[in-house]
Amino acid sequence: MRKTVQTMDGAVFVAGKSKECTNPSCTHFGKHYYATGVLKYSLPYSTYGLDVLAFIGWQHEHKHQQLVEIQRSLNKRGVEINESNVGKLYRQFLALLGGTMAHTQEKLAATAIEHGGLIWAIDALQPEGHGTLLYVLYEVLSGTAVSGIQLPQAQAQLLIEWLQPYKEFPYKVLATLSDGESAIIAAINSTWTDAPHQRCQAHFLNNLSESVLPLDTKLRQQLKADLDGLPKIPENSERPQDPSSEQQPDTTPLF
Repeated sequence: MRKTVQTMDGAVFVAGKSKECTNPSCTHFGKHYYATGVLKYSLPYSTYGLDVLAFIGWQHEHKHQQLVEIQRSLNKRGVEINESNVGKLYRQFLALLGGTMAHTQEKLAATAIEHGGLIWAIDALQPEGHGTLLYVLYEVLSGTAVSGIQLPQAQAQLLIEWLQPYKEFPYKVLATLSDGESAIIAAINSTWTDAPHQRCQAHFLNNLSESVLPLDTKLRQQLKADLDGLPKIPENSERPQDPSSEQQPDTTPLF
């Protein structure tokens, strides 16, 4: 294999040659050995570097850029690519992320054995403070993030469809957890019908504090105003000292 790979730092020429054991007396006779070191630069049959895939995935998932915007950014950086290939590489990026699912399932299985089941939780984030919502599904006991989905707005039916593959996991669900968003609660209760649902304590306390904080601020301001009017405590007390409490010579050894 010989090809030129476009990376974020410029073009790189890579070559690899696979080999096959031809020794009949060897236990590995006929086994094929591939030049896997080439895969450190790009995927098979691809002429774009893995750093280009990572850039596309990051810009789309975290910066919320459209494919055509990512194409323009890459072109400015010297990477020759069209919008169609950006979409193809983004799908490859998602496929690579899916390869981590086996490790995730191992963690979930170990957690289910240790605790007798799992606790599913969903949290909704707005990375830019507005616009697209990012929903994250994670397992509470192990702290394992399992999946995420971007939606323009909260829709229970879309969340239910997203959760269906995880409903089929062969683990007992001890409970579910979320904030007070009605769409999330409806989706969770529809997916895991037998599991008790609980509001997240952190969100619940934050909601309570919204009405308490203004009163607490007002109270602190009043206390500060009242205490500032009190006379200051003198540094040296004028109370007579007990003669028996006169300082004795210090006989403590130095060491």
